[in-house]
Amino acid sequence: MTTLLKRVDREKLVLALAAPLLAVVTALAITSAVMGLTGDNPFRAYQVMVDFGSKSDSQVWIINKAIPYYLSAVAVAVGFRMNLFNIGVDGQYRVAAFFAAVVGGALTLPGFVQIPVIILVAMACGAIWSGIAGYLKATRGVSEVITTIMLNFIAGSLISYFLQEGRLAERDENIIHTPDIPDSSHFFEFSTQVQPIHGTVVIAVLAGIAYWFLLGRTRFGFDLRAVGRSQPAAEASGVSVTRTVITAMLLSGAVAGLVGMPTLLNESGNYGNDFPEGIGFTGIAIALLGRNHAVGMGLAALLWGFLERTGTQLEFEGYPQEIVGVMQGIIVLSVVVAYELVRRWGLRRQQRLVGEELAARAAGTGPRSTDDQDPAEVSA
Repeated sequence: MTTLLKRVDREKLVLALAAPLLAVVTALAITSAVMGLTGDNPFRAYQVMVDFGSKSDSQVWIINKAIPYYLSAVAVAVGFRMNLFNIGVDGQYRVAAFFAAVVGGALTLPGFVQIPVIILVAMACGAIWSGIAGYLKATRGVSEVITTIMLNFIAGSLISYFLQEGRLAERDENIIHTPDIPDSSHFFEFSTQVQPIHGTVVIAVLAGIAYWFLLGRTRFGFDLRAVGRSQPAAEASGVSVTRTVITAMLLSGAVAGLVGMPTLLNESGNYGNDFPEGIGFTGIAIALLGRNHAVGMGLAALLWGFLERTGTQLEFEGYPQEIVGVMQGIIVLSVVVAYELVRRWGLRRQQRLVGEELAARAAGTGPRSTDDQDPAEVSA
């Protein structure tokens, strides 16, 4: 049995390396074929992307861009881990950022007090907005996909209503935005030779650590995964499915509330009609790309930022602007398909190994470990 376990462990290591390798090779092959069909040179495009992405200013830009992407992916992944599809992260972070900006612009507290207040308000608003869908799912069985999509539209309408001059916003030339947050309440930055790195990268790192620990090292994380695997089995073991679903959606929304903080606290200092939208949907792709793993999603967020940054340079080189979107879609599909194929192959492989080991032991021809031998035989 010890020999079998060692063999299975080696198989897991091989499978873990095979899946991303297969995904990368497949994505490069399909992307190269698409470029070739359009008459473009794929190898020249890759060279342009690598050269431009390796510049210092591009690296800082990619890191800053990856911060909200990563937070959005973590928010989505909390639901994914229990088969909840929180497609409403986009509305949750926009509602959270808007009301956090309103509170931040109305207060004049010291920065070390006001910054936590703004962040807590954002997390609370995101949790409340997501908790509506969680409550309906847990108590009425309403699909969270439908409710979160509808809540996205309601969030946009609610913000549009209040984001008007004379209500909760003010006009600055052609831009309508909430009152500016005091400079003392802006988040710190890490200085570099080109441009600063947003200090909210610390928030993203802490969110990733908390996600890894909570879902992978606590009883709640076990309960959450158990409910995702089988609700009847989880209930039979004493897990409250209703409470777990609602709690998971509240946590997902709380993390979603952090998505707008890099823009609010490190860039704009207010919420205006030019506040970025669509980050929540990007988070879905990044969560899939990173396989809901804390480190994997971080690498996926950096890759997404790299593609967006270098894609602008490809346009100057004469490549179609849509090529970056094609590359992003191909990469996500390649990863999803590659991991599923490798998972199925690995499952069949392990079943075959176990069958061969049991058949050999039944026939009396297979090797036996000291755990399976008689004590007298071992001492002899």
